[in-house]
Amino acid sequence: MITLYRLRFLSTSFGFNHAHKCLSDAQRLNIVLQSCFAPERATSSYSKDVKHWNAVKGHLNLKSFSTVTLNRLCWNCGSSAALFFCSSCNAIQPADGKTNYFDILNIEQTFSLDTLTLQKRYLELQRSLHPDNFGQKSLKEQEYSEEQSALVNKAYRTLQKPLSRAVYMLELQGVLLEEGTDATADPQFLLEVMEINESLAETRSQDEVHAIGQSVREKLKGLIEQMNSSLNKGDLLTAKGLLAQMKYFTNIEEKVKDRITEDC
Repeated sequence: MITLYRLRFLSTSFGFNHAHKCLSDAQRLNIVLQSCFAPERATSSYSKDVKHWNAVKGHLNLKSFSTVTLNRLCWNCGSSAALFFCSSCNAIQPADGKTNYFDILNIEQTFSLDTLTLQKRYLELQRSLHPDNFGQKSLKEQEYSEEQSALVNKAYRTLQKPLSRAVYMLELQGVLLEEGTDATADPQFLLEVMEINESLAETRSQDEVHAIGQSVREKLKGLIEQMNSSLNKGDLLTAKGLLAQMKYFTNIEEKVKDRITEDC
């Protein structure tokens, strides 16, 4: 017997393709007539700005992260310019939105990157590029500083979390995960997701909420390990399937966090 929660889940973009396999004609009509069956709110764990960079103080050598060679000249002196600053006059350069995020943060292009090293380089870059450092400079330099700082923020937010990192690495290979319905999703996997969502929605026990959170984190850990292996092998088809599963479980993980926050 299909519960009300499962009917709601099947009517969302996550499970709609498989709804016809599980619902009777009467149930499908019931879904259409009930406008309250709105899609679940999706929360992206990697959409929050990282704001703690300003806790680090000091000075960064302007040439420390100018390791990426670009085929361009410095707007100020005409010399060959690197990614962030001119090696001759140290003038800040305009941001290049086409630059690989791994190159921007000067870190190896691998899924299993060292997040502590990533954070360290992000903080150092922001300490050097932040607009506060260019308050007495020309308007052009202030503008370039804002552009560079925003690009570094975006690169860091993307590479910081496994899910967004996987999305980005697949995009670099031309593999895109369509928004909404995953037509290739395993019906058994969708059923597992529905059951977890249902348990989380119905429980009033904080212990059970924490238990669900722990279970989901373990599932994500396993998926992350499989993703790393697939990307290392160049198995993009498998990686795309794993990415879809990571999205489902990351969504549940966010719901768990919301429940814990609400009940505090």
